[in-house]
Amino acid sequence: MIRLLFADLEGESMGHRAKIAACALAALMTSVGVLPGIVAAGAQTPKEQLLVPPADAQKYKLVSAAGEHGSAAVWRLADGSYAVRESMNLRGQIFEQDEVIHSGPNGQPDRIVIRGFTPSGDSAETFSIMGGFARWQSPIDKGEVKYDGKAQYSPFGGPFAATAYGAEAIMKAPGRQINLLPGGVARLEKLVDVAVGNGATAKTVTVWTLEGVSTEPVPVVMNTDGSFFGFVSFIALLPEAYIGDMLKIQKAQIDALAARNPAYKERFGKVSSVPVAFTHVKLFDALTGKFVDDQTVIADQGKIAAVGASATVKLPANARVIDGTGKTLSPGIWDAHMHVGSDLSGLQLLSQGATSARNPGADIQPTVLRNQQIAAGKLLFPTVYSSVLIDGKGPLQAQGGISVGSAEEAVAAVRRAKESGFTAVKFYTSMKPEWLWAGIKEAKTLGLHVHGHIPATLRATDVIAGGYDEITHINFVMMQALPDSVIAISNGIERFNGPGKYAKDVDLNAEPMKSLIKLMAAKQTVVDPTISTFESLYVPENGDLSPAYAPFVGTLPPAVERGFRAGGFKPPEGVARADWRASFAKMIALVKALHDAGVPIVAGTDGSGLEIVRELELYVQAGFSPGEALQTATIAPARLVGADKETGSISIGKQADLVLVDGDASKDIGAMRRTIWVMSDGALMNADELRAAAGFSGRPK
Repeated sequence: MIRLLFADLEGESMGHRAKIAACALAALMTSVGVLPGIVAAGAQTPKEQLLVPPADAQKYKLVSAAGEHGSAAVWRLADGSYAVRESMNLRGQIFEQDEVIHSGPNGQPDRIVIRGFTPSGDSAETFSIMGGFARWQSPIDKGEVKYDGKAQYSPFGGPFAATAYGAEAIMKAPGRQINLLPGGVARLEKLVDVAVGNGATAKTVTVWTLEGVSTEPVPVVMNTDGSFFGFVSFIALLPEAYIGDMLKIQKAQIDALAARNPAYKERFGKVSSVPVAFTHVKLFDALTGKFVDDQTVIADQGKIAAVGASATVKLPANARVIDGTGKTLSPGIWDAHMHVGSDLSGLQLLSQGATSARNPGADIQPTVLRNQQIAAGKLLFPTVYSSVLIDGKGPLQAQGGISVGSAEEAVAAVRRAKESGFTAVKFYTSMKPEWLWAGIKEAKTLGLHVHGHIPATLRATDVIAGGYDEITHINFVMMQALPDSVIAISNGIERFNGPGKYAKDVDLNAEPMKSLIKLMAAKQTVVDPTISTFESLYVPENGDLSPAYAPFVGTLPPAVERGFRAGGFKPPEGVARADWRASFAKMIALVKALHDAGVPIVAGTDGSGLEIVRELELYVQAGFSPGEALQTATIAPARLVGADKETGSISIGKQADLVLVDGDASKDIGAMRRTIWVMSDGALMNADELRAAAGFSGRPK
């Protein structure tokens, strides 16, 4: 079936990602897009009662560049039904699910049953055709429509391996295209052939792209007879005999998709041949955090040439004039924590006014290949500063980056990051302290920025003393005050459950938080809160429309928008959703306390990029002024990466990285979503045209 996959698998939660982000076999391939969050009627099926695969089932492994994360099996039941069983452990986020798909006389599914659980709770989902009607109930919705005998139901959740059924069905359909329920159309287009295996296992497989279910094409790999082989994205589902071919398939996909990139660069990426004047704008001065009325800004040859009161700035005779009356002109914004999905995600980011970003915890191969395309002038993309993710080997290792098992391997991983052109390293939660300290020392020697999660058994004060320049995610700052029982196992699900349970009772003005905040201000330790991620984890129930995505409803494919209603994680026994919501409120208060103390804050989403304005809205909710909030997405991240002499503010001589939005951002920070014109390194781009190219049908509300 076609279902949401998560686009960014490194992100802090699976649910938040797949809600949008970019990959979609299972309709998207980003959490926090969705390894969907799940809750449905009836008792949750425990692991022991899920299907047991027979010995002759087709076996798959779920793997990443870092190692193995789970397994799956596919087989036929006695009645011919298609059966799937899948287990996955993503850093302590446990997924145990099965699925049975029964086909009717027309070859289309007439019964589907999904059982099991994910971090969001019960996976139960059903679909049936009875009396000429198609009916479904998922963790987030239920519906009924008259059945036309042709459309195929696209489950909200379930095992990734069930993608095999849907992909094979599309391959057999006329024109390799099918209509989907509850909505949308899916089609397959051939991308590239790849030789895989060795000796007796050698064969050729074909990568196809699944189109229509996401804003980006999603690769799926098929055998030459039209049967399913697997898929490769940030995580891969491959037959056991072919897991060694993951990077080979990944590179073939990237290279083939790259053929589409030069056309976008040619269309949008040319520096204006004449000066461009933005007149009568409300200008955001990122250096002071103030908004200035009735200003005119002139960009020429990729640089900012003039800034001043509209009454005094003289316009060049040949200037292209853009009237900014009633609009706000800001420096191009940054998402200081987003995980790049594919080359085409650059279109989406630019359409939102994001001319720069950080990609913390990137895989090496796709990042290096992307940088090569940008350097060759073939790829339209924001300026991206990437860091390599480094984690300790084991069952809770991150699904990506480099896994290490010793201090020597940690040092080697840091050196590899430097040699591959990365500017930073991001350490993760399963690093043993002795490996971490060795890695940090080498990173400092090589001049790399050091940031990351806080490994289990350690607290914020430990990693600051050890050399961290930055702490990613507000939960790890809050864990300074949590019990030792949480800290000891914070490389698993407890990094969510612990703060969700205890943060509400933490006094930010008392020890140990008082001393921590003072220390971070003195050391100028940067915090990347990604508070919008924790809103998605702690606040919504399944079926609730996330505030981060509500403005985009009606502009994206149905499968993507359905994921907008994926709820947060399921609170553990003895903890209520109200407790988590209260703890989330305390995390917002912590962001404000850090800011008030002078701790540098940079705005990042840990998402697809759509969430960046929601991140700023939450800062304003915390008590930031709109100008202070916007500084966290402009000059603050520019300073963090050492680019503030070239970008981050509207200053004469700096790069012409600008975004013009409809409305007054000094009164409504949400106006930053309503982009009209975007300029990146002097290339002037119409935001509506960028949105259309990125797969959006209109402007956000």
